[in-house]
Amino acid sequence: MTPHFTLEELTHTDHREFDNTPNETELANIKRLAEFLEDIKEVLGGKPIMVNSAFRSKAVNDAVGSKDTSQHRIGCAADIRVPSMTPDEVVRAVIASGLPYDQIIREFDRWTHVSIPNTPEAKPRKQALIIDKAGTRAFV
Repeated sequence: MTPHFTLEELTHTDHREFDNTPNETELANIKRLAEFLEDIKEVLGGKPIMVNSAFRSKAVNDAVGSKDTSQHRIGCAADIRVPSMTPDEVVRAVIASGLPYDQIIREFDRWTHVSIPNTPEAKPRKQALIIDKAGTRAFV
């Protein structure tokens, strides 16, 4: 898809009993997401980005207990780890970069959720959040 992100990586699931093949629209979104991840990689000085989860079919999304409204469902979100950085550092770097993220979320202080707008013409919401055992709140 891009120099550092493959379709296989962005559609990988441990729930192999379920089909996780994107349709044409989802595939176009995954391509936009891969390009956005390349931008994040550049902002982070070329550091490795490990993708925990990106596109999820309905069956996979249901299996992991996520909502149908998750941007993972349509190929517009990825949960990432950057081995040499904390999730807070990743969130702060992306916010400071001015990249057009839709959401950036520090999740359980273990990974960073990043997303792009659901359609190419939509304006990014630039929501920065924290999700953990205490709930959901603004990232400050």
